[in-house]
Amino acid sequence: MSKRRRIPLSTYRLQFHQQFTFAQATELVPYLSSLGISHCYASPILKARPGSTHGYDIVDHNSLNPEIGTPEEFDRFVAALHKHNMGLILDIVPNHMGIMGSDNAWWLDVLENGEASIYATYFDIDWEPVKDELDHKVLVPVLGDTYGAVLERGELKLTFDGAKGEFCLFYFTHRFPIDPKEYPRILQRCANRFSSASDKPELIEFESLVSSFVHLPGQIETKPEKVAERNRDKEIHKRRLGDLVSRSPEIAKCIEESLRTINGTPGNSNSFDELHELIKAQAYRLAHWRVAIDDINYRRFFDINDLAALRMQDQAVYDATHKLVFEWMQQDKVDGLRIDHPDGLYDPAQYFQRLQTSFKGLTPSEEPSETKTCRFLAIEKILTGGEDLPNWPVSGTSGYDFTNLVNGLFVDPNAATKMEAGYRAFLGEALDFDAIVYSAKRLIIRYRLASEYSVLANQVTRIALARRQTCDFTLNGLRDALGEVVASFPIYRTYVTGEGSSEEDLQVIETAVSLAKWRNPAVDSSIFDFLQDVLTTRSAAGQNPSYRNAVIAFAMKFQQFSSPVMAKGLEDTSFYRYNRLISLNEVGGDPDKFGTTLIEFHRANEERLQNWPHTMLATTTHDTKRSEDARTRIDVLSEIPGLWRLRLRHWKRMNRAKKPIVGGKPVPSLNEEYLLYQTLLGMWPEEPPQNQQWQVLRKRVEQFMIKAMREAKENTSWVIPNKEYEDAVAAFVKSVVTAGKRNRFLEDFVPFQHYVSRIGMWNSLSQTLLKLTVPGVPDVYQGSELWDYRLVDPDNRTPVNYDRRRQLLDELCNQTATAELAHKLLETPEDGRVKLYLMAKALNLRQKYPDLFDGGKYIPLVVEGFRSQNICAFIRKSKDAAAVVIAPHLVANILGQDASVPVGEAVWGDTAVVVPEGLTLANLFTGASLKLSGRLSVAEALRDFPVALLTTAS
Repeated sequence: MSKRRRIPLSTYRLQFHQQFTFAQATELVPYLSSLGISHCYASPILKARPGSTHGYDIVDHNSLNPEIGTPEEFDRFVAALHKHNMGLILDIVPNHMGIMGSDNAWWLDVLENGEASIYATYFDIDWEPVKDELDHKVLVPVLGDTYGAVLERGELKLTFDGAKGEFCLFYFTHRFPIDPKEYPRILQRCANRFSSASDKPELIEFESLVSSFVHLPGQIETKPEKVAERNRDKEIHKRRLGDLVSRSPEIAKCIEESLRTINGTPGNSNSFDELHELIKAQAYRLAHWRVAIDDINYRRFFDINDLAALRMQDQAVYDATHKLVFEWMQQDKVDGLRIDHPDGLYDPAQYFQRLQTSFKGLTPSEEPSETKTCRFLAIEKILTGGEDLPNWPVSGTSGYDFTNLVNGLFVDPNAATKMEAGYRAFLGEALDFDAIVYSAKRLIIRYRLASEYSVLANQVTRIALARRQTCDFTLNGLRDALGEVVASFPIYRTYVTGEGSSEEDLQVIETAVSLAKWRNPAVDSSIFDFLQDVLTTRSAAGQNPSYRNAVIAFAMKFQQFSSPVMAKGLEDTSFYRYNRLISLNEVGGDPDKFGTTLIEFHRANEERLQNWPHTMLATTTHDTKRSEDARTRIDVLSEIPGLWRLRLRHWKRMNRAKKPIVGGKPVPSLNEEYLLYQTLLGMWPEEPPQNQQWQVLRKRVEQFMIKAMREAKENTSWVIPNKEYEDAVAAFVKSVVTAGKRNRFLEDFVPFQHYVSRIGMWNSLSQTLLKLTVPGVPDVYQGSELWDYRLVDPDNRTPVNYDRRRQLLDELCNQTATAELAHKLLETPEDGRVKLYLMAKALNLRQKYPDLFDGGKYIPLVVEGFRSQNICAFIRKSKDAAAVVIAPHLVANILGQDASVPVGEAVWGDTAVVVPEGLTLANLFTGASLKLSGRLSVAEALRDFPVALLTTAS
């Protein structure tokens, strides 16, 4: 039996949650092994918020998520993987943790102890913000109404836990510890009552204990010895209090009565004064959730209040958050890691280097091939605008760059003008994507991340005031200029450190500043020049240490701000406002870039082999806006822009009367209607819906449209949902997605959708083959081995029918590859077996000849003949094997109106691939043998199957 590889040949993403556990995953291992997968790629499995469907809201980095399974069940899952020579890649979250609720011990400790908490430096909290009210406090924006209203309704409840001897404030399920130094505010009531009976031992001890709480070091003590004293003594005092209460019913009753009084009486405003004063004395300020927009003083994951960022640059934080994961790696349970959101880190390069140092102390890799890293390390880095991955010690990205590269092969670059014209004609106006992005980023800066924006503005203002050359720049002037630079940033972030700036970083910053100047000709350009010098840290040269440190800190914090602005402004706003061809609106994509040429595709593959041979190759992920097969369907529209425009005109006219009126305007808007039609084309089921399936389908569409509109933030939003508008859109969806003789739209839509779907299938087969054969590590998202037409989450997290997949794979594995089998699969391509067959064949070939695909040469092949531009062909070569890949693309206009299978001479004519002579290859999908003689007929290679993988493998 061969030894398990540490560097994966392929991965299969599994989304763990309470409805999909280790036990269920263990049952899947034999199936995944038969499919040809080398490594399971697991979503985060550490303890997350109860009910989490994604696992990114981790509350404890040193324990498993109990909803997923026990340590023993995890071990059985790993053992099953190893039994099948498979490994485990784990998705981890270094940037943030889930807070609120009552289950994050580190965060609760910070709330209890403030800056004196041993975890105070773990979270990225600004303890000295501009607002005096928050000095030495952390804002907790959790309330559903204003603080005063919540307080006087009695929704904030002070409680006592006798077992732990501690007081806590509860807001429904949210727990807020009370500072032990403030316990005497509560306990003194009892001490006063018992003063006349102080001869009782319990009461004497009680009075002593009250005094002990008073003398604890305060919340703002940060000297190590004081922090240690407080942390030690408060626990001792709480244990003593709990013990006393358990022994003295008199004390217990008094505390109970005190709590009843302090908690106040709804309708009596004054009765809440004491509770209010107690809350004011805490290290936190409770506030309405909307207050976060302006006043929040802890860094978040994007604009999500429930996710607080970690200071991963701190060695103690790094050690505490990676302890369990490194134990698993030491025990040979985990082979590699996928790092979530590295752009949120203060210094990503430092973090990756620390990981490599840690890896060296683990079981050494025994991989024969040279790699950049000691272990497989993929990072969720989003590359935009031609940006290259920095030369970090990682294996590569999690694959979004490939997603957009390969998708572009199925978008006709010659159709951009016609698609734009059709979009403009439907809307009655032209939309400029760059202007949309700029506007969206300004919106995010000013209304969603305003607090973080203010922190940066104040930081840079202090820097300006420190020197006479810049002290006249005002706060408002610097704030406005800073916002313009961020809104003009062409990529997610730069990577400036105390060591300076790279040439790439300098160029990005200069580009952003130049664009900001151009957009603001009336603003003194010197303020932009100052920002440029600070962002590049050039202004720190030759200055005193205090000034230099302030400049570096600002430049590095700025980078943690530009990233979420880009993500929220581009991915989560602009991609839902600009709908010309939504298959291009993908994470890391550029809707303005219409298509990928064959030259670009081959060059990217060659560069990947040279620089990042183990980067991941994704086509569907848990974060994609729509699945791979939905995307390839929508791509087809670029090949038939004229027909698409006619259908749009027809649907617009026939559905006009179905639109409800809200605020004097028909709903949905034309842009939303345009989005809806593309979405329906992408996600429509292969089989006609029956009975309850119509309701499920409508629900999915409605759910997507509401999410899309809220993300677009034009007619409704997550912050202020417009229920009337959303209900109107749902009503429109129902009217167009309902079967019946009176629905003329569906009568016209379904045949057109069937035509598009067929071509989309051929697109998808080519895309799948390319992903499985070009340089890199192909990733399969759970369930997408059959046709997958799911949309953005939560749609893409619906349960997968693995029983059906196992059955189909078992049937296919028992059959020999022949032309007859290929024909049979293509008779009913809608059942998805043809995709499963292709994947199983190609993935198992990777397993049999790992050196061919891991490090094997990649050589683009010349294609000649009439259809030469419709064929992507290349050869992979190693010492012992070779494989020729032939994948058609842009086939809509060479097929008939029925979108028949693109096979045979009638389709490909004299098209031929120039190949090496002397090789005899077998068609992996049909079993046919072909002897290469310098020129390979595409009609022959694609005689019985729409793609070809010709190999020396037997």
